[in-house]
Amino acid sequence: MSCFSCFKPPQADGEEEEEEDKAPAVAPLPSVKRLGSRRRSLRSSSSSKSGGSFAASRQPSTRPSNITSCSARSFTYEQLAAATGDFRADCLLGEGGFGRVYRGRLDGGQLVAVKQLDLEGLQGDREFVVEVLMLSLLHHHNLVSLVGYCSHGHQRLLVYEYMALGSLADHLLLLDDRLATATPRATARAALSWETRMRVALGAARGLEYLHETANPAVIYRDLKSSNVLLDDAFCPKLSDFGLARLCSTSSSAAGPGPAERSPRVMGTYGYCAPEYIRTGRLSVKSDVYSFGVLLLELITGRRAVDSARPAPEQVLVTWAAPMFKDSKRYRELADPLLRGDFPERDLNQAVAVAAMCLQDQASARPCMSDAAVTLSFLAEAAAASAAQPLPLPPPQLQADETLRQEEEA
Repeated sequence: MSCFSCFKPPQADGEEEEEEDKAPAVAPLPSVKRLGSRRRSLRSSSSSKSGGSFAASRQPSTRPSNITSCSARSFTYEQLAAATGDFRADCLLGEGGFGRVYRGRLDGGQLVAVKQLDLEGLQGDREFVVEVLMLSLLHHHNLVSLVGYCSHGHQRLLVYEYMALGSLADHLLLLDDRLATATPRATARAALSWETRMRVALGAARGLEYLHETANPAVIYRDLKSSNVLLDDAFCPKLSDFGLARLCSTSSSAAGPGPAERSPRVMGTYGYCAPEYIRTGRLSVKSDVYSFGVLLLELITGRRAVDSARPAPEQVLVTWAAPMFKDSKRYRELADPLLRGDFPERDLNQAVAVAAMCLQDQASARPCMSDAAVTLSFLAEAAAASAAQPLPLPPPQLQADETLRQEEEA
């Protein structure tokens, strides 16, 4: 597998156990504004229990934090109710364990997506505060932008930039024979082309690369999946839902990830979680790399990470695909039938090789996201060039016959 010219040497796992940060109370939300006014980083070495439990004490880094100041805007509940027409049913964009997402328009005319959290659902106060902090302080074109938030009584709402094409899962997993549970709007969607799939994979890789290798302290996303990759009207992917994200206890650099840390609770989505995280609770940026391998495999195959509707041997995507990773002659069996063979076989082989490397059982054997992004950038460029090429001309004899036929008809 020659997709990566080099790998960064793995570092030993030597971190002492660290307990999960306790959920801060709702009251400290104003501390988000104080973060902006003082330009403090998430890496604050000491914070009070009432206002900064999320930024627990961290070891000093050799380079200063580059996480920027908080820019989230505070909305009133009345403002967001007016923006969504009192949360009308026809403004509903989606619904999940976290609550509901509505399309809205702010007073200035800006289109937004308003997520109304269900505090009895999967996301609670801690995840709400974490997401406000993360998306307010981290800025990259492959991360969804947080416009603002609202904390009013028992209401918790997040306001994002509006992503016109919804999630990757809507386009990748709800097509043709997969339409049994699709929404009416999804039925009109065409299968994603190979070029679009590679662009989406590259964008997701660059988003993770920013979190792991540019943000300081590094951020472990922990919940990468197709439903958390949102698409704008140009199919530019952006990572969303940062409620489970964690800061690395030591800085991650281009030389590789810091030591893994132990999480008392395994959080994330079954089918995407790295095996060492499930077995031991050991969490590192390489856990995200594994999740990215699953996402890339979904893009290649058009299959869900876990699909109980399939035969037992095929229900878990990685388990089904793993035997084919060992034989490059079988790579073509992994291609989504909806692609109808419309892809360069060499590029398919390289994409499968990248996915296989990201899905290594040993975390230290997985590539860094910057390495994966470099390879995917070549695949995306090649796919774009191939899509832009004109159709080949017919052989000279066929072209002459067609010209003669047109003259006779005239």
